[in-house]
Amino acid sequence: MQYAGTSDYMYVTLFGTEEQSERTLMDNYGVDFQSGATGSYTVKTSLSLGKLLLVKVEKDKYLCLPEDEWYFSKMVVTTPEEDVILYPCYRWIGRGEIVELRGGRAMKAFEEDHPLLIDHRKNELMLKKSLFEWKIMAEGIPHVNNFNDVSELPAEIRFSDSRLADINYSRAMTGIELKVKGLLGSTAEWESIEDIKKIFWYKKTTMSEYVADHWMEDDFYGYQFLNGVNPGVIKRCSELPTNFPVTEEMVKPFLEEGSSLQKEMEKGNMFLYDQKKMDGIPPAAYNGEPLHVTAGLCLFNVNPENKLMPIAIQLNQQPSEKNPIFLPSDPETDWLLAKMFIKNADCMDHQSVHHLMRTHFLAEVFAVAALRSFPVIHPMYKLLFPHFRHTLHINTRARSALLGPDGVLSKSSLGFVGLMELMRRDLSEMTYSSLCLPENIAARGLESIPDFYYRDDGLKLWNIIKSFVKAVVEHYYPSDSEVHKDTELQDWISEVFTHGFLRNKAAGFPAAFHTVQEVVKFTTMVIFRTTVQHAAVNSGQYDYSSWAPNATLLLRKPPPTTKGQSSMKTVLETLPNVGETVQFAALTWLLSDRYTDYIPLGTYPEERFDEPEPKQMIKEFQAELSYLSEAITSRNSHLERPYTYLDPAEIENSVSI
Repeated sequence: MQYAGTSDYMYVTLFGTEEQSERTLMDNYGVDFQSGATGSYTVKTSLSLGKLLLVKVEKDKYLCLPEDEWYFSKMVVTTPEEDVILYPCYRWIGRGEIVELRGGRAMKAFEEDHPLLIDHRKNELMLKKSLFEWKIMAEGIPHVNNFNDVSELPAEIRFSDSRLADINYSRAMTGIELKVKGLLGSTAEWESIEDIKKIFWYKKTTMSEYVADHWMEDDFYGYQFLNGVNPGVIKRCSELPTNFPVTEEMVKPFLEEGSSLQKEMEKGNMFLYDQKKMDGIPPAAYNGEPLHVTAGLCLFNVNPENKLMPIAIQLNQQPSEKNPIFLPSDPETDWLLAKMFIKNADCMDHQSVHHLMRTHFLAEVFAVAALRSFPVIHPMYKLLFPHFRHTLHINTRARSALLGPDGVLSKSSLGFVGLMELMRRDLSEMTYSSLCLPENIAARGLESIPDFYYRDDGLKLWNIIKSFVKAVVEHYYPSDSEVHKDTELQDWISEVFTHGFLRNKAAGFPAAFHTVQEVVKFTTMVIFRTTVQHAAVNSGQYDYSSWAPNATLLLRKPPPTTKGQSSMKTVLETLPNVGETVQFAALTWLLSDRYTDYIPLGTYPEERFDEPEPKQMIKEFQAELSYLSEAITSRNSHLERPYTYLDPAEIENSVSI
């Protein structure tokens, strides 16, 4: 790791069941502890230490050199009895800091049998509980960590300097380009749609170019609700809501010849987008006037070509003369504006609920609860921690950068207060089953809708993760009684239930674990959500949302209330101004880019398990992911619009951006 070396003195002390070694300076001929180096050192003792229990490592200054933190990966101790014991560390160590490491096989609390290890475990958890505390960000929202700034974060969960430098460089270069072009901070309006293509010189992807060329097409509009950045919102429609009075006559021209609305619903070809949870949330103000937020409804039909087509849109929940149902046969810009207002609501729902709360905030809850409940020797810590690696850092940073007074999300049509209310409403309605992909797909009736790659890839990944989790969990918990006895495991789920799901038992969230299978299911959901689901809602943001006409957090003009009154000039006036557009686009680039220290799903560069069984399980997990990656690559080679976000090679192993 960059900047990992140190010139300081490093000391080691070994503790065994019989004796402890002398404090020994680790010093070979030449320069020790350079970045990337491995050193071998001998600790001599006059008596046998017995069974090795702990290793203590200390860092003291060398001469008058300034502080340089050391990144300590791992230590392997070979005893005179030929035992080879792994001591994982994987953290930065500062001058004067003492680190005590546990080694060997993963241990649950009730398996400990030595007073020194029992005390070490107890003291570790006491320290972690004092370090990682809960804080209420807002009522009705998952609780967050207690750190106000990333500089306060413990070393083991901070970004590396190289990753931080990479992110800051990307942000700086983006800002410089936009300033040089005179776009950043500009209050001018766009003169033409084509001008929006000139925001960046080189920041383009194949998909972002496709979106800019095809955003007005109805079949591509429908495609995005399956394979865009928010694929978790539409449901099969077997009966129209009473507040959405679509008639046969309205939609008959857009259905298969000889069919009808009723027949299409009976065949399972009708799908509904309904943003009712946004209804009644006061919008933000813009230049002293309230903006307009449409809690709309959109009806889709799968046509004979297997394309999901929008066929009717109502922009507010209550039908009225000033809230007409828009149709594809309406004047082009009326239909375009109706689709844009639906996407504006969807964009805010995506960023605040499906991206921020349901991946970032929940990942933070899982992580803080794990850090407080599990010592590093616990098997569940070893299994879960790689999937929480940088979550607290990115979340702590995002709360000020995205949700602060000058944050991008605060400049949406709902503003900070409105988005918080939207998250609050969603959490009150959220169920355990909605977070488990197989149940989510079944509940929404999307098992057979064609060309739904998010579903196809996601379900395969769910099963691969579940198989891996099942193998590891059943290895360490051979019976339900082991689950009952593990107080640390019970503390973890209790904290998640309390601080993440706010004790909502009615939603099906477990408050305790009773069986091995409950642990397997919940752990599968946790790993899926912090890896696969985050990739699904994060990785395509630049592709789909950098082009403001396709998806934007802000629309400045009111939605159409009568037909035939709009033009392309109306569309341009409704879009964000130049400065707002480029700020949103820059954010999507920052969130979609790949940075130093990227770790793909199933890759575990930090060796934490010392036993051969979980090591073999990890290899099998990686093999399954590799097979799936090859299959997805092969499928995508035949698609006009490749779906790459759930290729295991493209999924990061934790919520890290």
